[in-house]
Amino acid sequence: MKLSAERSKLLSELQIVARATAVRGAIQTLTGILLTLENGRLELAATDTEIGLRSSIEVDVERPGSVLVPGRLLVEILRALGGDNVTLEHKPDRNEVEITAGQARFAVRSLPSEDFPRLPQVSDAGTVTVPGKPFARTIERVARAASRDETRPVLTGILVSVDGRALKMVATDSYRLSVKETQLEEEAERGFEANVPARALRELSRIIGDVEASEVVATAQDNQIVFGIDRVTLSSRMIDGQFPNYRQLLPESYEHEVSVDKDEFLSVVRRVSLMAQRNAPLRLRFEDGSVTMSAQTPDVGEAAETLPVNYSGESLEIGFNPQFLQDGLESVESADLALKLISSLRPGLIEAGDSDRGEDGKFLYLIMPVRLNV
Repeated sequence: MKLSAERSKLLSELQIVARATAVRGAIQTLTGILLTLENGRLELAATDTEIGLRSSIEVDVERPGSVLVPGRLLVEILRALGGDNVTLEHKPDRNEVEITAGQARFAVRSLPSEDFPRLPQVSDAGTVTVPGKPFARTIERVARAASRDETRPVLTGILVSVDGRALKMVATDSYRLSVKETQLEEEAERGFEANVPARALRELSRIIGDVEASEVVATAQDNQIVFGIDRVTLSSRMIDGQFPNYRQLLPESYEHEVSVDKDEFLSVVRRVSLMAQRNAPLRLRFEDGSVTMSAQTPDVGEAAETLPVNYSGESLEIGFNPQFLQDGLESVESADLALKLISSLRPGLIEAGDSDRGEDGKFLYLIMPVRLNV
């Protein structure tokens, strides 16, 4: 195998695909990127068995073939090289790939490719097509609420469903719940529902931005879901198990609804949370016409700040994990938001304010309180 290519374009594709290489592990094959050269194009593929990525680029083909090369090392070499063009040549008799650019020459040992997994393709049948930017934005809104606890794998995913013109994503780690429904401009011909690892969807969101994809094509095959994004294909396993019925987690009614300016409220949360260290909660005390946020950490210090709000009734003090609260506030894209409360021991709900619910009203963020010590 031998090819010549524009260095910057080849590096760009390698950087995308290298995200799926295994950083460490007993299987050396999974640290590599499989390069396959034929018909005037170079296809690049990588997988760590959790997700798989494939892309392709037009190159000058001198000799077709394929080789498995250490992925992250190849990226670093191309990033360090100067010049506009680069040449890669596989020399199987020496089990190495020679990389040259200008007067620079690198010889990199190739990896055994016999055990490299076969990655699924986007099927011609049973596909669902959705616009790229709304899909990426929906991922970004809910992904923070997905669990990172591998002992509860079903919660490490995001439940993705498409039904008619409704795109919905749901994530929860049992401490907070994030739900975003996006109305599509056109009705999807087919619907689907799948619990997809949050990591895979975060990568998908990044790729949509990197390649400026106008649409995403998705198809489910056995226990795999495959996304086509322009010239890139991302595949991922689907998570087995029953995703929680999130509708049962949402209270039917709330005692209080407080309207606040998002930026002002979020700024106070960030400031006061500086003193909420070592798992200390952020306290919110609501009284007629105001809310006072406070935090205290022994041997560190304390902070408090008061804001005027449209609260009325008996005083209510509730505590939240400061980072979880900040995540929820940041996920609301409207200028004002509504914070709905029941009691100090019941979950609170964050959503867009009245003036923005037409555009953003299908985003919900439910957050469990932290029990406060008197």
